[in-house]
Amino acid sequence: MDVSQAHELTTVLDAMADGIYIVNDDHVVEFMNKAMIRVFGDGVGKKCHQVINHTPTPCPWCRAREVFDNRRNVHEEVYVPLVDKTYDLLEIPIHNNDGSVSKLSIYRDITHRKDQEYRLKSSRESFRSLFEHVAVGVYISSKEGKFLDANPALLDMLGYENKNEFLDLDLAREIYLKAEERTRFQQMIEKNGRVIDYEVDFRKKDGTPITVLLTAHVRYDPQGQVLGYEGICVDQSQRQKMERELKKAHDFLNNIIQSSPNAIIGTDMRGNIIIWNQGAEETLGYRAPETIGAMNVVELYPEGMARRVMQMMRSDDYGGRGKLRAYPMTFRTKDGRSVEGSLSANIIYNDAGREMASVGIFVDLEEQLHMERKLHKTQEQLLQSEKLAAMGRLTSQIAHELNNPLYGIMNTLELMKSEIPVGNKRRKLLDMSLSETVRVTDMLRKMLSFSKPDQEERTPVDINTILDEILLLHEKQLWEHSIKVAHHFAEGLGKVNASKNQLRQVFLNLISNARDAMPEGGRLTVATEGDDYFVHVTVADNGVGIKKEHLDLIFETFFTTKTDSVKGVGLGLSVCYGFIKDHGGDIKVDSRTGEGTTFTISLPVCRQPLPTA
Repeated sequence: MDVSQAHELTTVLDAMADGIYIVNDDHVVEFMNKAMIRVFGDGVGKKCHQVINHTPTPCPWCRAREVFDNRRNVHEEVYVPLVDKTYDLLEIPIHNNDGSVSKLSIYRDITHRKDQEYRLKSSRESFRSLFEHVAVGVYISSKEGKFLDANPALLDMLGYENKNEFLDLDLAREIYLKAEERTRFQQMIEKNGRVIDYEVDFRKKDGTPITVLLTAHVRYDPQGQVLGYEGICVDQSQRQKMERELKKAHDFLNNIIQSSPNAIIGTDMRGNIIIWNQGAEETLGYRAPETIGAMNVVELYPEGMARRVMQMMRSDDYGGRGKLRAYPMTFRTKDGRSVEGSLSANIIYNDAGREMASVGIFVDLEEQLHMERKLHKTQEQLLQSEKLAAMGRLTSQIAHELNNPLYGIMNTLELMKSEIPVGNKRRKLLDMSLSETVRVTDMLRKMLSFSKPDQEERTPVDINTILDEILLLHEKQLWEHSIKVAHHFAEGLGKVNASKNQLRQVFLNLISNARDAMPEGGRLTVATEGDDYFVHVTVADNGVGIKKEHLDLIFETFFTTKTDSVKGVGLGLSVCYGFIKDHGGDIKVDSRTGEGTTFTISLPVCRQPLPTA
């Protein structure tokens, strides 16, 4: 072969996609084409096994001697670990001009094909194994209505042991409980190409019905004609049994939940309501359809309390982690009322310990708490009565003991005043001392009146006259405090059977309180009205008002909002309340902070006895 021919041959070999090299009978590489060099590198001049397998000795699959000695071709598949590839190897002897023999090796990469063959083989084996061992029934059936193949699970499901006997069955007559269901199945599957989860009743070998779930698709021939069907059958009898048992358990649990007199509320972890029993309907006023899937439990709690409840349930301090035991709680009802009670709650976890939902039982304790408060108030009133009784005896003794020396002091001060000129500074000091002494005696008189309210004699009195006299006496004093007085006295009022002095004390106290409530001045309104049964007296001011939380306390003994040590004894309204109640009447108060206060006193009209015949 001349140089030109050798060059042409090299060009042809380099253009081939297969790897090609030539070695002499000493295994030394004489030529490698470009495809071979890309995979194994340039190895010309090296031993072929050093290039192909990186070993000092010939490759394990080497059959070079057969080529060199027997002068014949060798064809085999070899796996080369160095490059992790499988090759179809063809080795051909080449006779040189000098009489020597070389070996031409052609490496064709068949790795991808071998992988596909392996996967196909594995797939077939896996499918067969799956077909034989899967727990659901698998079948192939003809269009005419015969089983062509079926796995052991299907035979076992329908009660057959002999596969040949099973394959000989007529599907419509011997497998389907109703023959028309086979026709309906064929219509659906041939129309859509498949059916998914089609529930139908089969007949077992002993005639027992069994419900199965069919999922199948059509098998076509190359011309697109229907050959048959293949799919799976899932036994639904166990599922239906479990569903019946589950429904029975659910109904039993639901009856327990619904029959509970307490409110039972279940939510998901976002607070959406999923359980709402009759007790919740009765306690909170919402019907179940208004809450389940339509309402969040946050709407029932006071602001911020829902988050607090979840924090407590996740803590170990309120009954253990995931629990909340008997915690005082107030819920809002549909009509806006607040319901007090006790909340016990639990977090529900799944098997992995993840929070799934929460359920709470709310016990309405409103009536019980009302009774407890009423009992507590009664106990406090009883204790207060005992204290007041003891105080009454004590104050009566103290008042009697102090009255005589106080009156002596007052007389002495009056005598001393007569000896000192009016404009003298000492005369002013005596006036101040006398004024304070009078205040002490007035306080003692109130204490005596409180401890012995029945001492005054009662006679029919005209309310208008008493009020007119009091306003006349205090007109100048009120004017000095920038207080304007308006009065409206109804004519023809009936008289009331009362202690004139005690009524004076009541009205004086109310007017005095009104004056103190208007330190910057204001308007005082006194009015009367009545009917055949009661006389009503209204004393109203536009002063600072009484705080809402104090309204229920102002008639209690020793309660006061005044800071003055004498003015603030807290007997005034308590004494007034006692006088009015003792006269068979009532006293009410209405006040708004910053707007003023109105006291309304109602006293029964004195009924004149009928003349005797």
